Amino acid sequence: VLLLFISVLSAFLDNIAAALIGGTIALVVFNKKVHIGYIVAIVAASNAGGAGSVIGDTTTTMMWIDGVSPLNVLHAFIASVVAILFFGYFASKQQDKFHRIQKDAKKKVKIDFKKLLVVSLLLIGAIISNFLYDMPALGVWIGLLVSMFFTKLPWGEIKGSIKGTIFLLCLVLSASMMPVETLPAASWKTAFSLGFISAIFDNIPLTKLCLEQGHFDWGILAYSVGFGGSMIWFGSSAGVAISNLFPEVRNVGKWIRNGWHVIIAFILGFFTLYLLLGWQPDSNKKHKEPIEKCPAIECQNKKS
Repeated sequence: VLLLFISVLSAFLDNIAAALIGGTIALVVFNKKVHIGYIVAIVAASNAGGAGSVIGDTTTTMMWIDGVSPLNVLHAFIASVVAILFFGYFASKQQDKFHRIQKDAKKKVKIDFKKLLVVSLLLIGAIISNFLYDMPALGVWIGLLVSMFFTKLPWGEIKGSIKGTIFLLCLVLSASMMPVETLPAASWKTAFSLGFISAIFDNIPLTKLCLEQGHFDWGILAYSVGFGGSMIWFGSSAGVAISNLFPEVRNVGKWIRNGWHVIIAFILGFFTLYLLLGWQPDSNKKHKEPIEKCPAIECQNKKS
């Protein structure tokens, strides 16, 4: 149930926040005795849940900003559901054998409704400003300015996150300078491979390269680069974030041995989606050419 809650939460909230919330709940209900396989599943659930939502993951948000319709990533949820059901079953079995859930919570949790309102304003502002002005950041800043009148905002967090932001910007800039004509053609095989690559290489520059190249099935790509990072602890921001709560997961061997079900779940989810819907390449801002000019193999097949 907790894993399903995390996956649903991450569709509307950032996957990092969803993983941290899920990890915090797990610490309480399992009395700080959480199996590594279940921790891996928490990260996987947060990544899978955001794969089909343009506000649930940085990579899908990048696609949205780059002109990909939210409807064109929605089918990633098909793969996510299959993956969650698979790894969720085995992770729950691992945790149940390790330490069962506590029936009685220790303390009542106080909900800060003002902070919830801030999050709502940011999301609504981003959606409206992106639709009207093609500038989601404008709505975010308006939401922040309005929020200042009824709650205290943690501006001090900017100092701690600025280094990471600069690092990610450098990665994206480096990716944008790479000659895309030398990359493998956009295809399901490429997208599948990127899932494993994203486990060891940040998925943000990978997504940037794919947007530059164009002609991808954005739903399959979103699932692949979003969920694929769950296979190793440093493969996604959610994994890195949750390692602060559970330092014992900072071991690749332990992560893979205990979270083996996530790797199999990724493969099952990917091919379920591909076999059901096939490969459906679509446009983005940079690539709006008609199908006759699309160089991807699947586009060539569509012509015939």
